[in-house]
Amino acid sequence: MVPSFWDLTLCAGRCIGLASDRFGGLLRLRHRCPTGIAFSVTDTSPDLTVVVPVFNEAGSIENVIAEVLDVIGGKHRLELIVVDDGSNDGTASVIDSLAEGEPRLRALHHFKRSGKSAALRSGIVAARSLWIATMDGDGQDDPQSVLDMVDAVDLKRIDAVGLVAGIRQNRNDGASRKWASRFANGLRQRLLRDDCPDTACGLKVIPRDVFLALPFFDALHRYLPALVKHLGFETRHVAVVNRPRSSGTSKYSNLGRAAAGVVDLMGVAWLMRRTSVPEKTVVLTTASAD
Repeated sequence: MVPSFWDLTLCAGRCIGLASDRFGGLLRLRHRCPTGIAFSVTDTSPDLTVVVPVFNEAGSIENVIAEVLDVIGGKHRLELIVVDDGSNDGTASVIDSLAEGEPRLRALHHFKRSGKSAALRSGIVAARSLWIATMDGDGQDDPQSVLDMVDAVDLKRIDAVGLVAGIRQNRNDGASRKWASRFANGLRQRLLRDDCPDTACGLKVIPRDVFLALPFFDALHRYLPALVKHLGFETRHVAVVNRPRSSGTSKYSNLGRAAAGVVDLMGVAWLMRRTSVPEKTVVLTTASAD
């Protein structure tokens, strides 16, 4: 007998649930990263934490760090956390060296490659601000776009908006990746109704508590609009600049991304179908959140 769509989503959802249960132990055993979740925002806390996950970006990460510190650090009291996801090209040494002389920069390391979502979570767990901005470490994201996105929220409080999502206006990817992205975005929007035309954009601004309230799985970063909306928060979309990659190569293939994406999509559909939140304020634990 051929399994139905919801039979498949049930199976995928259970797999994701098991992965979520196991993640805490994985973080403690495999990551040289803080594991504490609860914290309080104080008068000395950063206005904004920028989290940059990297894997084998030794050729670009120094310029990315310099740009973030200059552009965003010139406007806000900044904390920059760069999470090395098990690089083997010298990226770890670069960020460690830069962090030694820059108090606003913190370098975290995964002992083995665990994926972008895991790197984001490690950085957000370690963050000391109410709001988090995420961006990629390959030089394609413009830090000025983060400032444009931050203007959509009040960094001192959490209100109706639970996510600001960047929408790339001038994508510098090849034709095959653009086509694959359009197909995936269309399918995801039809099934999850997240109303986001570019969920794969690395530029996001999100409250720390909201991100950490979400169920963890490997492709969580691609489903933030749908899951944040499911919690009862609004999403704002902001047009952002997408620059050519400054060095290195993409870490994803269209075929690999598509194969994993089918399972992830079914799993997220199952999670949303089986999860209800009585009130969005339930997820807000930070002491200073209103």
